[in-house]
Amino acid sequence: MRIARFSIDGNVAFGAVEGDKPDELVLDIIKGIPFADFELSGTKVPLSKVRLLPPVLPNKVVAFGRNYAEHARELGNEVPDAPFAFFKPSTSVIGPGDEIQYPSFTEDLHHEAELAVVIGRMCREVPRERVKDVIFGFTCANDITARDVQKREKQWARAKGFDSSCPLGPWVETDLALDTAADLTIQLTVNGEQRQLGRTSEMIHPIEDLIVNISEAMTLLPGDVILTGTPAGVGPLTVGDEVAVTIEGIGTLTNKVVKRG
Repeated sequence: MRIARFSIDGNVAFGAVEGDKPDELVLDIIKGIPFADFELSGTKVPLSKVRLLPPVLPNKVVAFGRNYAEHARELGNEVPDAPFAFFKPSTSVIGPGDEIQYPSFTEDLHHEAELAVVIGRMCREVPRERVKDVIFGFTCANDITARDVQKREKQWARAKGFDSSCPLGPWVETDLALDTAADLTIQLTVNGEQRQLGRTSEMIHPIEDLIVNISEAMTLLPGDVILTGTPAGVGPLTVGDEVAVTIEGIGTLTNKVVKRG
């Protein structure tokens, strides 16, 4: 099931996305919230009539860096022996179609296409064999990065945590098995030109290891998001660019870069 969060006539709701053709998709509005038992209302609205929002509002976004060997090498970094985590604040999250605002403090803004894991239940110290039980689903993400700031400041709070640096969407796919998610095509285009192309099977540390690693340290809450790293091919964005992340079996997340006003 594809679960979207949307607004219509000033109201915000969740809905199940139905249909196959892009111009014929509809939303069946959900009664309640998708992280608990819910029912489909049977009230349907065309996707074209709503504004898609970030599919979840995470308490925290936990991101893992340098989890694809070729990406680590393209930036001159060593491949870490263990998962390497950092955080993006909830205020960095935007949805499909929202604008990525180019910050005034950087001159080298980069895209990073990533598979995002959405947590479905409160959990801590998750054993590897139970990871599948705490996952709600998967979505597309773009870990927007001020590369010059990242290099200059060493720690990544400003470089990766600024407003609009974490596009998510377009929805959460809940029917992907963990084994399937472990080998999906992930690609990114800028103005229609392919920049990144890889497979999630190229991750150094698989999804299970990432969730085991971070849940050893902290409690994960429903709606929290885990970013799993980006394949090689990261590069600059400029004002006016349209950047799209497409992940096999999930969908396409598209955003435009604008100058921060």
